[in-house]
Amino acid sequence: MELNNLTAISPVDGRYRRQVAQLDEYFSEYALIKYRVLIEVHYFIFLAEKKFFKLDTKAKQKLNAIAENFSLTDAEQVKQIETVTNHDVKAVEYFLKQEMEKAGIAAEKEWVHFGLTSQDINNTAIPLSWKNCLEQEYLPAVINLQKKINTLAESWKDIPMLAHTHGQPASPTKLGKELMVFVERLQNQVQLLSEIPVAAKFGGATGNFNAHKIAFPKTDWLKFGNEFIESLGMQRLQHTTQIEHYDYFAAYFDGIKRINNILIDLCRDMWMYISMEYFKQKVKKNEVGSSAMPHKVNPIDFENAEGNLGMANAIFEHFAAKLPVSRLQRDLTDSTVLRNLGVPVAHTLISIRSIEKGLDKLLLNERKLNEDLEDNWAVVAEAIQTILRRENYPNPYEALKALTRGNATIDKASIHKFIDGLKISASIKKELKKITPQNYTGI
Repeated sequence: MELNNLTAISPVDGRYRRQVAQLDEYFSEYALIKYRVLIEVHYFIFLAEKKFFKLDTKAKQKLNAIAENFSLTDAEQVKQIETVTNHDVKAVEYFLKQEMEKAGIAAEKEWVHFGLTSQDINNTAIPLSWKNCLEQEYLPAVINLQKKINTLAESWKDIPMLAHTHGQPASPTKLGKELMVFVERLQNQVQLLSEIPVAAKFGGATGNFNAHKIAFPKTDWLKFGNEFIESLGMQRLQHTTQIEHYDYFAAYFDGIKRINNILIDLCRDMWMYISMEYFKQKVKKNEVGSSAMPHKVNPIDFENAEGNLGMANAIFEHFAAKLPVSRLQRDLTDSTVLRNLGVPVAHTLISIRSIEKGLDKLLLNERKLNEDLEDNWAVVAEAIQTILRRENYPNPYEALKALTRGNATIDKASIHKFIDGLKISASIKKELKKITPQNYTGI
């Protein structure tokens, strides 16, 4: 069958294609070839700027046009060349030389790929595509989600809510504050992620600029390589084998995995709040919640997000463990793995959009929140015994424990009856009676 959304094996290219189609600009086979062409062109022009050969302004413009206007048709042409070379990067080199001949700038074509190995191109092209995706797709998506959660936190900052520790009623909190927990966690991890360098390997067949040095022994090739990679907005790794270490990549994968774990935690909490009826969900007239039970409105967006985040993390974990390990000066396992780089990114972005969709459906059910608080007056026992400690009352914890633990009938009346029986001043009794599950929410 012809490949389309219905025949694709992966849901990333099938069911979810519409949500992540833009990622083909960074992680598809076309994108990889395009970024390779971009690096080859930049390297060629950089050599000219360093006076290894002459290149006039018009020729530079034509070369840049080849990279900037690189099309799907061009990529197909490269793939056709690859059927002959059986080498993907060599096919890019031959494509560029052909394009230079067509443009009438072939005089210096042997400077294309001068002194390089394939990984000088791959380990520069892939980090650059990763950098661009982070800056243009991933980070904006995470930050926008964080802002959405922050907006909800602000709007619900005064809503009291019964907390649950170990699944049991605990000291009340504010709904907005509980959402701010996720805002802060995301902020912290995004900051850490943003501080990881994007690094490239650029140093010849085994990282030592062997071919470069033998041809031009007086050139400072380390300086040259550093300046070239920095001109692309990245850092050059100084001591490498044929490939880069992937240690910074591993740090990115672990960082995104931590952010995804925070989002899984959020999804599960929101799922629980919906289950507890703290939230209702907006209903669309023609949507079906269950094929058998007409009444159901399921929290499918948070469930979908949790599943996709799990898929992303499983792949990121493999990347982080596998990529930094390579036999001697290199083996080819990194290449196979890196071709899947866009897959966990896609699952992550699908999850973020599902969470946003789920948050947009939430309807606050203040009645249920208040009912749970009213049904759990025992949670003010902590407040009472703390004030009694302040007043040096004997064994206050034990007194409240005897009253509240295992007693299913604790309500306002029983708490106030207990207070009335305490041997304390009237003013302290008045202070204690002002405490309710709704106002005992701390800072």
